[in-house]
Amino acid sequence: MDCVSVWRHSRQRNGNRKLTHQPMFRISNDVRSTETQDGSILLDIHHGQMFCLNLVGSKILELLAHGYDETRIAEEISNRYGVAREIASGDVREFLDALYRHHILQPLRPNGRT
Repeated sequence: MDCVSVWRHSRQRNGNRKLTHQPMFRISNDVRSTETQDGSILLDIHHGQMFCLNLVGSKILELLAHGYDETRIAEEISNRYGVAREIASGDVREFLDALYRHHILQPLRPNGRT
């Protein structure tokens, strides 16, 4: 078994001109996952690829699945793991970009659909 290890900040104005955060991605319907002691394993059934995530990567994916946007995910990672917010923000962005490039994530349109 070959396992590939992989580790946008979006604001929209609403009618009240307040800034709101919206998730930019959702997990592809072609992805199956299972948790492990060390994180999780993802299987892209469409592309036939398997990915291993460490505990932090698994947490990022979990938060994304719960509708968190990139900024909120970085805040959670920073608080939970004691990482500077700027570092967490860069790492989260890099991780989400990698998941997108590997077809694990699909972009959301402004209306929340893919």
